Amino acid sequence: PPELSILNNCSPGQLEGLCSFLQLSTCPEPFLVRFCSWLLALTPELSYTGAAVLAEQLFLRRVLSLTQPPSRHLMAALTSFCSKYSHPFCRVLVAAVLQEPGEGAEQTKLMCELVEECLEPHSVQLVLSQVLEVPLSEKLLPVLQAVLGRQEVLPPELLDLLVLTLCQQAPAFAASLSFAKLVTAVLTVYQSQVS
Repeated sequence: PPELSILNNCSPGQLEGLCSFLQLSTCPEPFLVRFCSWLLALTPELSYTGAAVLAEQLFLRRVLSLTQPPSRHLMAALTSFCSKYSHPFCRVLVAAVLQEPGEGAEQTKLMCELVEECLEPHSVQLVLSQVLEVPLSEKLLPVLQAVLGRQEVLPPELLDLLVLTLCQQAPAFAASLSFAKLVTAVLTVYQSQVS
């Protein structure tokens, strides 16, 4: 709809207010899918800041409150949004999930699925750098495994940070099978760069 062009003319504060007025954070999921498809067709596309505000308003509450796998509608909306705005999405959502205390099993599964199937290579690198900024836990090991499963070429400094983190954390994960698989994956995928 032509009315959506207003999204490009709002300041971040105005955009938050508009989302709140439209109750986008609690709108029915089928409408969320339609709204995200409209966002893909928006020209010019959203600014980075605008996309970050929308990622937060549309998805943050829904993702953090997951206690079971996301519905197909929510997954379709997430996938659609990520296809065009994966960088701001990662900055907002992945950061929030990483800082969330507790197990967060559904959030972790969702992050793995997005890494494996939706995110652009540069966004996969962003996820990896975000994971390496927080203390490693069993909850985060599958996310790292998903990143390695993409077999992306990593910048040397990011690969060095990954290897250093794994070396430093090894004593804490001495009995972890997931950690052992992760180290094996690093040695397999990046064998030419890891000495």
